[in-house]
Amino acid sequence: MDKPPPNADNMEPIHTKHAKLARPATGFFGRNEWAILGTPCGNIQRLAFALIERLQQHYAFAYVDADHAAADAEAAQGSDAHSALSHGAVLEYTDKITRHRFDWQAKMDDRQHRYHYNAVDVVLVNGNHFQANRQIVVIDPKKEASLLKRLPQLTDVQLVLRTEPSQAIYPFLQEKLQPDTPVLKLSDIASIAAFLEKQLAQTLPPLYGLVLAGGESRRMGEDKGALAYHGKPQREHAADLLNSFCKRTFLSCRPGQQIDTAYPVISDTFLYLGPYGAILSALRQYPDAAWLVVACDLPLLDASALQQLLAQRHRSKIATAFHNPDTNFPEPLITIWEPRAYPVLLQWLAQGHSCPRKVLINSDIQIVQAANPAALRNVNAPAERDAVLTILKKNTL
Repeated sequence: MDKPPPNADNMEPIHTKHAKLARPATGFFGRNEWAILGTPCGNIQRLAFALIERLQQHYAFAYVDADHAAADAEAAQGSDAHSALSHGAVLEYTDKITRHRFDWQAKMDDRQHRYHYNAVDVVLVNGNHFQANRQIVVIDPKKEASLLKRLPQLTDVQLVLRTEPSQAIYPFLQEKLQPDTPVLKLSDIASIAAFLEKQLAQTLPPLYGLVLAGGESRRMGEDKGALAYHGKPQREHAADLLNSFCKRTFLSCRPGQQIDTAYPVISDTFLYLGPYGAILSALRQYPDAAWLVVACDLPLLDASALQQLLAQRHRSKIATAFHNPDTNFPEPLITIWEPRAYPVLLQWLAQGHSCPRKVLINSDIQIVQAANPAALRNVNAPAERDAVLTILKKNTL
């Protein structure tokens, strides 16, 4: 076995055991998280709840905090005696009718947190107990000493809140601020909410396009992506359509497949999984992008259909998909897959499923009723190809 290349400084072998994977830009809990600290926990909780109430119609929130007096009260009432955790279980699930509750015996690490918070847009964190990759700092004399102890946690202070208008910012905090770091009043919920919305708008994932062109076209008997319905190979026509709406557009192909194209190509790294593997391969390479995925066998797909899908896109869902009236199910091959779909697709794969439609059916997605259902029509066999060519010919007369 070949040895890894030596380090230039000490000529020792470099450890190259693991593959270099693109990692999503997440924090301790989620992609968009802010720790609020510098004031008593009650103030933090009230601020978080007020922001959630104001913005909940547009964003899905999570709140992270430690149990305070409530934990002692429950223990005093003896409720813990009825917990399976107190009898040796490591996980307990309780159906609370209007909500669901999991209790874990073991401590969750960052990776477990990120999966559980994958479904939310914003995580607000009590910074007196937990760390987050962005911070909102409150100037409150009651917690000045506590804030000073947490100085190493102030890695990206994005907002400062004053409890009183005339309060000076601590000198040790000044060193952590940018010249344009905004300073607001703790009581100005509307302005704080507007700040969060502005930050979230700046962190929207880019939209990339992916044309699925890696199929073997067995039913057609020839490469479906090479058929020229619009004067060029259909995969190129589909890529051109996507390129009008997407920041970047790629063609998806199976390993070893030769495609003559000017577009960049993503070869499957999840093998023998069909479209499922192609979608996962794209998310694996660019996990912080949303993907507008279309198959190369949709000759009636047009810009108006894509405009409708994009207009009704819901970024808080894992995907936005057309309802296909022919199948009465969501159509996975004209779908916007959000970055949060990546761990969901991986989880389904780990359970032995590789059908993207099954994921859509069983997930919280945005369903769009197609204004032109004919745009969803796929062509897999010669008879279907001839029928579509007839339609296109009539449309040009």
